[in-house]
Amino acid sequence: MIGPKQSKSGFSNCETLFDFDGKQTKVAQIEKRMSAPDFWGNQEAARPVVAELKSLKAVLKPLEELGKASEDLATMIEMAEEDESFASEVPGEVERLEKLLADLAIKALLNGPLDGNGAILSINARDGGTDANDWAEMLLRMYINWAQANDYEVELLDRQENEEAGIASAAIAIRGPMAYGYLKGESGMHRLVRISPFNAEGKRQTSFAAVDVSPEVNDNVEIEIRDEDLEEQAIRSSGPGGQHVNKTSSAIRLRHIPSGIVVHCQAERSQHKNRATAMKMLRARLARIEEEKREAEQAAKYEKMPKTGFGSQIRNYFLHPDQRVKDARTGHLVGSFHSVLDGNIQGFLDAFLRWRVEQN
Repeated sequence: MIGPKQSKSGFSNCETLFDFDGKQTKVAQIEKRMSAPDFWGNQEAARPVVAELKSLKAVLKPLEELGKASEDLATMIEMAEEDESFASEVPGEVERLEKLLADLAIKALLNGPLDGNGAILSINARDGGTDANDWAEMLLRMYINWAQANDYEVELLDRQENEEAGIASAAIAIRGPMAYGYLKGESGMHRLVRISPFNAEGKRQTSFAAVDVSPEVNDNVEIEIRDEDLEEQAIRSSGPGGQHVNKTSSAIRLRHIPSGIVVHCQAERSQHKNRATAMKMLRARLARIEEEKREAEQAAKYEKMPKTGFGSQIRNYFLHPDQRVKDARTGHLVGSFHSVLDGNIQGFLDAFLRWRVEQN
């Protein structure tokens, strides 16, 4: 059982681990900055500041709750020693305190320099024909559901439909406290095994979709992209067909020659806006490469990171012969396929954060 001295000590350790005082000071500075009359005049500049404030409060709030819970538990134990009627309340309070500590333990693992940023998540159908296109769209829905359940903002950056069903690819921005820190472990190949709804003979089909997650970075982060290193192509936007087809060449494809990274955006009718979004996506991908290099230097981790190629799937999703979803890295298993596709993936995200620490 957690006693008064232990709970106080645990809270003190958490304050030190999370730099409680430093974060409180930073929050006060940001809130003062946000109160300036001209702050909201530039929405683009205001967005990363607001995001930073949310990320700081996402840590401070549970820390404050933990402090109060520690005090309440200490008081409850003292009262229970004098009056046994209070003793029955102690186990429930201990359980609540332990849950707060467990949540903070996960947040402690989100210590990368870009973990507090928003995430740009892209999904591409791979092997499996139409089933793979359908699978890519199912994954897109899964991540949107997870984001909405956590009160994150979701913006569709790009979506390329497949003529028969599903999507060829899509990219979304997910903005909220620690979005990139939680989601970066989702990069890799996701494999689905099911009875194909597109096969008249009802045969089992294996499909693959590649997920890529990069940190969303603002213009204050220095990432050099030289004009001579870019190949730009304006193409016609694809659509659902018929009268809704955008017949102007507003879609933009950018290729970064040194890295080989290719990004595509057709979300807007304006070529200028699509180019700006494509550049944002490219900056995010390059920022992730720089972070991987940093992690490699610190912990020789780069070689251990999952690659997005056939046969290197990070997670397997089964609808046949039974329903289950299992992570190939952490071993985390969920017996309800539909629950996972409805966005209940937090267990996988937390398990990856713990597994990553164990690998170093």
